[in-house]
Amino acid sequence: MKKWKVGVVFDTKQKSKGDHGTHLSFTGLPDVEQVLVDQNCDNLAPRMEQIGASRHYTDYREMLESEQPDIVSVCSRLPGDHYEIIKAAAESNCHILCEKPLVASLQEADEIEQLAAKHNIRIAVAHLARHALVFRTVKAMIEGGDIGAPLTVYGRGKEDERGGGEDMMVLGTHILDLFTFLFGTPEYVFSDVRFEDRPITVKDRTPTTEPIGLCAGDSVWASFKFNGGVNGLFESRRGLYKNKVRMGITVVGTEGAISVRYDQDRNLRLTRSALPPEDESQYEAVDLVEDRTLPAGTQPLDYENYGPQPAHYFADGNRFAAINLMQAIEENRQPVCSVHDATIALEMIYGVYASSLERKAVSFPLATRSHPLGE
Repeated sequence: MKKWKVGVVFDTKQKSKGDHGTHLSFTGLPDVEQVLVDQNCDNLAPRMEQIGASRHYTDYREMLESEQPDIVSVCSRLPGDHYEIIKAAAESNCHILCEKPLVASLQEADEIEQLAAKHNIRIAVAHLARHALVFRTVKAMIEGGDIGAPLTVYGRGKEDERGGGEDMMVLGTHILDLFTFLFGTPEYVFSDVRFEDRPITVKDRTPTTEPIGLCAGDSVWASFKFNGGVNGLFESRRGLYKNKVRMGITVVGTEGAISVRYDQDRNLRLTRSALPPEDESQYEAVDLVEDRTLPAGTQPLDYENYGPQPAHYFADGNRFAAINLMQAIEENRQPVCSVHDATIALEMIYGVYASSLERKAVSFPLATRSHPLGE
């Protein structure tokens, strides 16, 4: 049995709106030794114990040189924190698990993909829906014909105070990655991004609550075309969230529809009505059957570590993302959510801006890799 050493880069001096528990992804897995990189030395012992880390560093470069880990877990949820750590880890021949979004720059994403190929390493990105039982079931039901031939997938961001461009980058990346998980890479996008009900221009910048790169618009509407005639519609409008979760997807087919909201329960619902969903289709709950397996010796998860957020979703998703990455390394294949998959999600966001600015459909892959909003 292989012994794994994992370097967890989780800087608690870096304040953000919250984390998704990526730093706990490998905790409790058998034959895994972890070390922690955190510039914050205050009250360190509880964080070390929570992760199960045996040693502590304040600099990831020192950790890479001293520990020579098999895997580096990049845990900041801010995309601007990722590139330098990923580059250093890749050049040290370390595999990587990275919080989403991978980066804010498509050019950096391309470089990371090239680094992964050059050093023959695996990079997994924490788009946890690909590992969640509810969305694995959605994919199986679509492929099994439960809703007939798929026609359209509808996706919404959280639509809170970040609605529009920021929502598309922070939360919409989950939805766009789900689109590709279910239906592959889109052929093209046609979109309309607006601020205060006027189309954005290349000079527009919308302030964001966190540093997430270039952003514009308080309203996003985007239509993607996928193989087989499947349409994908993504929308986010600022200020629609009123204590009721709007974020999620609905997949409509010729014989029914399935829907999941990103609420606390994240239940899967099915309607066998062939009517459009706005015609008061009646949904029924779908029971999920566990099809994921844990390695022998895996310790139970402590869901209390995840706080008030949907603990099982994040804790289970992170754990299976870590397991999948280790299996991908051993089997010399790409993980379920690879660096290439994450790059496509970012490319879709760039495509939304490009289409809105050009007022026409934009095909994938994008010929221009710089940000449509400029520098």
